[in-house]
Amino acid sequence: MKKKAISHRRPSWDEYFLEMSALVAKRSTCLRRSVGAVIVREKRILATGYNGAPSGLKHCVEIGCIRQKLKIPSGERHELCRALHAEQNALIQACLHGISVKGATLYATTQPCVICAKMLINAGIKEIVIAGGYPDKMALSFLSQAKIKIRKI
Repeated sequence: MKKKAISHRRPSWDEYFLEMSALVAKRSTCLRRSVGAVIVREKRILATGYNGAPSGLKHCVEIGCIRQKLKIPSGERHELCRALHAEQNALIQACLHGISVKGATLYATTQPCVICAKMLINAGIKEIVIAGGYPDKMALSFLSQAKIKIRKI
């Protein structure tokens, strides 16, 4: 008796790593937006990050969100937040483990803000693949000037 072949479609590498960033985002402790980031080079994950308070500090899910209390719009006044962004945490994780991200691709659930964009430029990220946008035109301008390719899937 012959077995019938199971038909399924494998995700592309972009789809795979974007789905991984969505999984990482589930660890987020932000009350306003869950973001995940995965840094990849040569189809290998180098580091991951999600948005949340620095290690050892209480998270917004425990003590509330100062940005909500102050009614700060998304994309503004990043310094008034307990959390590090997912991209920042991914870069820090790589740094802590001595992993260079030069020439790597960042996959993220959301477009980076201008602060993250500047960090990604200086870290040597060559490409960014995102699932969703973010209200930060300056970030897009900086990334364009740095010739970092951004693709939205």
